[in-house]
Amino acid sequence: MRDSTIKDIKYKLDTDQFSESELELLREDKRKGVHKLLKQYDVLQQRERELKEQYERMLSYEKEAKASGKTLIAGIDEAGRGPLAGPVVAAAVVLPSTFYLEGLYDSKQLSLKKREQFFEVIKQEADYGIGIVTNDEIDKWNIYQATKLAMKRAVEQLPQTPDHLLIDAMRLENVSSTQESIVKGDQRSVSIAAASIMAKVTRDLMMKEISEHYPTYGFASNQGYGTHVHLQALKTYGPTPYHRKSFAPVKELVQKVTQ
Repeated sequence: MRDSTIKDIKYKLDTDQFSESELELLREDKRKGVHKLLKQYDVLQQRERELKEQYERMLSYEKEAKASGKTLIAGIDEAGRGPLAGPVVAAAVVLPSTFYLEGLYDSKQLSLKKREQFFEVIKQEADYGIGIVTNDEIDKWNIYQATKLAMKRAVEQLPQTPDHLLIDAMRLENVSSTQESIVKGDQRSVSIAAASIMAKVTRDLMMKEISEHYPTYGFASNQGYGTHVHLQALKTYGPTPYHRKSFAPVKELVQKVTQ
């Protein structure tokens, strides 16, 4: 072991090639560089253990549903209830029984890079459906009803009809599946966390596309929320076809124009 270079040891630690007995021998190495590598390795291992434990805790709702005889369990979440512009988007996700994604959690708590990475993994490995309700529909039905409609549409887009729904802080009417509403579900259920990522990344991509046609409003960075840049553009240029006319301050601007 002492014949190994620091570079070799780093590579084997990074690729997890040491057995437990070899690690114990390595800890007897007197080189400072080896001690530094082992410290970094131990921190990483501890973090991985914590993330696995977190994932296991977030499987409790899925396990409980399966224990009661449910087989297709869909997590449901939405993105875009609060913005002044753009659609509200919901996702329904059915994860495979063997699925594991280290760090899977509430999309709002993840970096943009991590969200996009997770989005691709979930897209490839899970069944999912996306439900979209436009800004015009939001104005027609109100945001609460529009959110439920987006969730129903997401469920309808799944390859198979689920027999149980885990929903982030919402209940749906007129669905054949049993359901459970979970407050802060994107932090307590892996299926809902996966849905939150699918919904948010999908909506963010849609807002980037809208921003290409209306760059002044900053939709690519603010996703339609009422930032200073967005509000200034709204006052100067008025609402776009993607603005929610039932939301203040858009509503007030529309009323002024029509008076």
